[in-house]
Order: sequence, then C-alpha cells, then structure tokens
Amino acid sequence: MSYDLELIDVGKVYDNGTTAVSEFSLAITRGEFIAFLGPSGCGKTTTLRMIAGFESITSGDMMIKGVRMNDIPPQHRPTSTIFQNYALFPHMSVRRNIGYGLEVKGMSKAERDAKVDRIIATLGLEDIAERKPEKLSGGQRQRIALARGLVVEPDILLLDEPLGALDANLRKAIQSELKLLQKTLNVTFIFVTHAQSEALALSDRVVVMNQGRVEQISPPHQLYTRPDTPFVAQFIGRNTIFSGAIDDRQGDVARISTLAGTLCGRWNGQGGGCIRGGRVNLVVPAEAIEVHAGEGTAREEIALRYDGNLIDAKLTGFAVVGHVSHLTATLDDGRQVSLEAHIDKYQPGRFAVGSRIVLSWNPTEATVIPAP
Repeated sequence: MSYDLELIDVGKVYDNGTTAVSEFSLAITRGEFIAFLGPSGCGKTTTLRMIAGFESITSGDMMIKGVRMNDIPPQHRPTSTIFQNYALFPHMSVRRNIGYGLEVKGMSKAERDAKVDRIIATLGLEDIAERKPEKLSGGQRQRIALARGLVVEPDILLLDEPLGALDANLRKAIQSELKLLQKTLNVTFIFVTHAQSEALALSDRVVVMNQGRVEQISPPHQLYTRPDTPFVAQFIGRNTIFSGAIDDRQGDVARISTLAGTLCGRWNGQGGGCIRGGRVNLVVPAEAIEVHAGEGTAREEIALRYDGNLIDAKLTGFAVVGHVSHLTATLDDGRQVSLEAHIDKYQPGRFAVGSRIVLSWNPTEATVIPAP
C-alpha cells in the first residue's frame, strides 16, 4: 500500500547528545487529518520540522508517496508549512503573499494568477485580495496563510499550532472551516497542537507524544475512552485512576484488588496477558461515573447493578455553569474527582455540599491498563 507519509523508526538526536525524538513510526493515508499532541518539549514540533526538512533526521527513514525524503531539501519536498505567526510579508498584498511560492517556483504569470484566483475564491478572500496583511484581523491572516500553503498544491500540509494566536471564539470558528476545507480538498493535514480539544475535534487520528516517544496513536474517541498507557490516562480527559492487582478476568472484564476495594473494568489488551497478580491501573473517565446519595442508598442494589464498582466519597463542591452541573467529590484517600453532567441530571439541591455520596460506574466504561 502506498502512503502519503510513512515514518519508519525516525529519531532525532542533537549534537549535545539530547534525544528529541526516538523510534517514531507512523503511516498516513491520503486525506487523513493527523494531530500531534503532547506537552511542551515532547518532540511533536521537532517531528513536524523533520517532515518539512527544517531538521535533519538522525535515524530511520521518512517516505512521501514511497520516495525516501531524508536528504531532500525543504523546497523540493511536496509539503507546505504554516507556522503560528503565519510569516506573511507585510509589504505585499494578500494576492502577492498567496502567490509568492508559485513565483519562486518560476510558474508563468498566467498560470500563477489562475491558481491564486481559485484559492482566493475557495477561502472567500476576494474582498481583501489587494490589501496588506497588517490591516487585517487574525482570522483573515490565518486564512491567507492557509491559502499560501494550499495554492502550491502540496501532498501534505504541515500546521504548527496555527490557531494559537487566535482568541477562543475565533479558534472555534476557524476549526470548523479548517476541517471542512481539508475534507473538501482531500489534502493530508498534519497538525501540531498542545490543545486537547483541538486535536480531538479536528483529527482522524491523534498521536500522543511524551518525552520524544509515541505513547498512543488512535482515533479521538478511542484515545479519550480507551487509553493505552498511564501517561495517556493522566494527560487526556479527566480520569480517576486506581492502582491494584488482577484478581481474575471473565471475558474482557478484569477484576482488580485496590485500596478502595475490589473494582473492575474492561481490559484493553495492551502489554501482554492479563494474569492474576499482575500490577495494573483502572482508569475511570469522569463521564462514566454516576453519583448517588450516601444516606439511605441501597448499596447492595447499586453494587449488583455496577458489578461491585462502588466508592464512598464526600461532595465537596457543586456549581452550575449555564446548563452544566460541576461536582467535586473527595475520596476517602483525599483525592478529588471532578464530574460534570447536564443540569437535568444533577439539579441544585439534590446533593448538599459536605454530604456523603456514593460513586459507581459500568465496568465496560472503565479501562484496565498495565501499570508502569
């Protein structure tokens, strides 16, 4: 199978011996939207720069449409890069900024003008085509940068936190436009971000990185609900994690012994067999947790309904923001659990702050992963 981009055990080690990226492997098909996500210094931008040709590759191979690109200079790669600051030329009009890459390639004026006109129309920039970038809004400059990147018709468009300079409302609007544009043009996008919401909302697959290594590559929903590693479980979403050891396993449901009692969840199949006594973590998403009043609760009925997943806690916070109720529960070991749901589910006054509550969850909505 031919991939738009294939990274095969790609690594980057700087001259001082610092490893920035280690054994990064990924295969991307045409038209995929891939997000690189992780904390600062995890290697995501370095990987993007290696794909673009701005950083050399220390080890491994990078292939674009089956052609090895390790030693090909940036200007000769079928890629285009959009940076956070957009790097627009202030002395040029919008039209000239967009066509600059085609001019550098030596394209005739007639062909260049035709391509620029098409991308200007696609992105709705006709009204500002003759203006200078300094007179435009952040959203308009972002669209110009997109147009300049796309007009050269790259196989792969690389985006290095291109929405980072925009305010929250504009970011949401541009996200929707970006996803629609990508699907319409069927161009492969690789998008670097530190914002989970962007990665989960925009991408077909998310690559989570940590300390130069890939932790998990999954579609957004799978990444959010089925973490493979302790790092992903802590980094993505709002999960409560219980450490323990395997008691037994029935089908894909594993029962584990923890300091909070015997609890269970779905085994994710990572890291070898699910053996009795094996050290594991039980990851419970905030969205999976149900809250019950502690006083007068039919504990046996709840335990039966949720296969023994029952934890005592105290309600230490309750606030309503718009139509969402935000609850904070403190477990008996002192840990806090943040929960939220529509106000219809947890109405003000249903639970008093300071009262005892019971938390439970369906075993199939929690994930058991190997402990580090």
